[in-house]
Amino acid sequence: MSDNAGITQAMIDLYDRFTHSGGTRRELMTGLARLAGGVAAAAAILPLIEARADAASLTSDTDSRITTQTIRYAGANGHAMSAYLATPTRRPDRARKVVVIHENRGLNEHIRDVTRRLALSGFVALAPDFLSPLGETPRSGDATHSADDIARELIGRLDKGATIADGVATLEWFDGYSVGSGVPGAVGFCWGGGLVNNLAVAAGKRLRVGIAYYGVAPADVAEAARVKAKLVLHYAGLDERVNAGGPAWQAALRAAGVDFAAYTYPGVNHAFNNDTSAARYDAAAARLAWQRTLDALK
Repeated sequence: MSDNAGITQAMIDLYDRFTHSGGTRRELMTGLARLAGGVAAAAAILPLIEARADAASLTSDTDSRITTQTIRYAGANGHAMSAYLATPTRRPDRARKVVVIHENRGLNEHIRDVTRRLALSGFVALAPDFLSPLGETPRSGDATHSADDIARELIGRLDKGATIADGVATLEWFDGYSVGSGVPGAVGFCWGGGLVNNLAVAAGKRLRVGIAYYGVAPADVAEAARVKAKLVLHYAGLDERVNAGGPAWQAALRAAGVDFAAYTYPGVNHAFNNDTSAARYDAAAARLAWQRTLDALK
């Protein structure tokens, strides 16, 4: 977080409530103007807090070390699921498989970038669009809403059980995919981190390892007894909303004898891994969490 930009923790907390608890963008701007001291200051600060759709990716579709494509397969009830697949060009047959689960902004360019990063690290990486049943993740906004705002509204319409079932169907399809080796792992961010936790319960042995970045715990932590995968849980030290459910989930996993590791990164915010958000991204925490993620997925 940049002190020179005048961004306070209260501003970041306000944005977190907007993106995870609802409310209109007008309400967000009103609250931010109150904290920033005016509408102009709020307008300057908001782009530093929110994830930027126009932020430059760290990888490219044209990198010769990987191949990328959009694929479709059947979801849990037969509807078509769309996904972005990135594959290393060197020894893809030996590469481990990993499912990448998006935030509540859907399958956007940032998640495609993360998927390519995994392919460049030697994994066959599949990023499903869990908004596929509702017409896929929007690529553009309208006169009053950004593409991210629309995606968040659509995420709120999804049936939780049906989405988890689509996740299990994804793991099953990917397990049978001809490229790559072994039972798939999964890594998810924000909304996707919560889905990783729920998939660990629902998928059983169909998930090898699950890595949740600031993901909420399942509603019934007693279901930890159903988890067969190894779990890695990344928490942001300042993320009180998600962290509130962490201790009970970890205690249940421990009691069930689940192999898991939980890491809290002090002084960083929810979405600290997302490099398209200048105010919330923390490079040191992101690097450490990413290395732990790669190590767990191997």
